[in-house]
Amino acid sequence: MDQENIPAQKSTSLRKNNSQQLEIETLESKFQDIFLINGKSFITVGISKSDLLIKPNSYYMVVNNGKEELDIFYSQNISNHKIIYNPYKYEFSKKVNFTLEFFKSNYDIPKGFISTLPKWYSFKFTYPKYNLIFLKPEFGLSIQIHKYRNESWEILEGKPIIINGNSIHYFIESGTTFHNPIGSYHSIINPNKEKDKFVVIKEKWNGKFDENDIKRVFNPNQYVREF
Repeated sequence: MDQENIPAQKSTSLRKNNSQQLEIETLESKFQDIFLINGKSFITVGISKSDLLIKPNSYYMVVNNGKEELDIFYSQNISNHKIIYNPYKYEFSKKVNFTLEFFKSNYDIPKGFISTLPKWYSFKFTYPKYNLIFLKPEFGLSIQIHKYRNESWEILEGKPIIINGNSIHYFIESGTTFHNPIGSYHSIINPNKEKDKFVVIKEKWNGKFDENDIKRVFNPNQYVREF
């Protein structure tokens, strides 16, 4: 039986199970501290033992939302399970923010943006009525909710993984749209391995927009400030 220790406020990698059912075990008293990706479901409350059964060839990820280290046990050796996304792969790498010139040289950026937000894993262009977000390969944004605004996303490039409420959508094609109502979980993961395969999202909002109106229920980039 394999064991994995998850520090507080961190997670396992997002993996794909093999052809056998996988059982994940931990103390039942810790169930309340777990956020779980199991296949197409994002489970945040009321987790039971049955939720910790991962079907063959399904995706899974355990988030420790508690304040103490979490020990989990797997019913089989998971070393051959494909890693789709490792949130901490570049945690200790050098952080150099992207420049405006990089995106102007590589993309047809619409004119009229009023501000930018450069980071070492993402870049945001803000326009009067929408944002244009570029997300670097092998990175994800925080899982977050808003109290005062809805958001809608249109996938422009990159085949991302989208958390939308309590559902997970994998490898989404360009042109697909998602609506994130007030109070709903949402996040974007770029699983692409090629260094130039950015995910590009057009984000619109409705309601009261405030940069401080973000509650991050899980932030894989907690070692940096994130939008």
